[in-house]
Amino acid sequence: MSQQQISLPAKLINGGLAGIVGVTCVFPIDLAKTRLQNQRQGQQAYKSMMDCLVKTVRSEGYFGMYRGAAVNLTLVTPEKAIKLAANDFFRHHLAKDGKRLTVFKEMLAGCAAGMCQVVITTPMEMLKIQLQDAGRLASQQQKPVILSHTKLVATNAVISRSYNSGTVVSAPRAVSATQIARELLQTQGIKGLYRGLGATLMRDVPFSIVYFPLFANLNHLGKPSPEESSPFYWAFFSGCVAGSTAAVAVNPCDVVKTRLQSLNKGSTEETYSGVVDCVSKIMRKEGPSAFLKGAGCRALVIAPLFGIAQVMYFVGVGEYILDNSPLRILSA
Repeated sequence: MSQQQISLPAKLINGGLAGIVGVTCVFPIDLAKTRLQNQRQGQQAYKSMMDCLVKTVRSEGYFGMYRGAAVNLTLVTPEKAIKLAANDFFRHHLAKDGKRLTVFKEMLAGCAAGMCQVVITTPMEMLKIQLQDAGRLASQQQKPVILSHTKLVATNAVISRSYNSGTVVSAPRAVSATQIARELLQTQGIKGLYRGLGATLMRDVPFSIVYFPLFANLNHLGKPSPEESSPFYWAFFSGCVAGSTAAVAVNPCDVVKTRLQSLNKGSTEETYSGVVDCVSKIMRKEGPSAFLKGAGCRALVIAPLFGIAQVMYFVGVGEYILDNSPLRILSA
């Protein structure tokens, strides 16, 4: 099935379903990525991705690995739908006489798609990061006492920071994404949810510039003929390779974005006033290697996420659902 034959509603369904399936599969790795990126020198609670996941399960239970997943599952459908549909839209309008796009035009389409998706991505990441990092902050404030999961949940205090004053306080219970969003809107307005917008653009626009042209060219290599689509397994492989490559390439921007969007801070952790301040402080205090924190986790997250997305997108799951929906049957 060619991209031009896929209707816009089908594209939205494909992107949404792919996002839900992908997030469900790889979210624990994404949580480890966030916690590793937020670690400072001398305050390292986790040695590696596996160490982070094992300690998370021990201290917070199995579902502790899915802190913030509800936010992603709620917003990943419009986020992935916008990203994939926008790229396809711009590619279609940049194409002339059905000819293949030049690499420059492919990059231009990817850039436009990346700029469109941040409308959803920024608040989604903002809320998700607060929930994902809560366990790391709590572990810094506690002594290593062995407790049962029930007692641990009852005694753990979530360390949160007032959004205005920056003071560290101990809250008696964990907050939800809805509570965080409500407090941000009340204290800072809509701009509170879009904190780190510049850093998100710095990450997502270059990611899309790298990902979409790389995927298109890799996927083209798997086509049996110019008129046929590549097999689903080749689309999956191309999505994985292109996604992991782009993820590692923009990881420094992801580290900066994560640090800027983390409202909750440990008592001795650095605060940042903006992108430039964040970059300079990380470089000065932690060195260049800090910008690669969580790169492996991010590659492991993005690879299957976009592999699954491309399989659903090109196989045409959305078209199948629309063709067999009750509304389609009634209108026939």
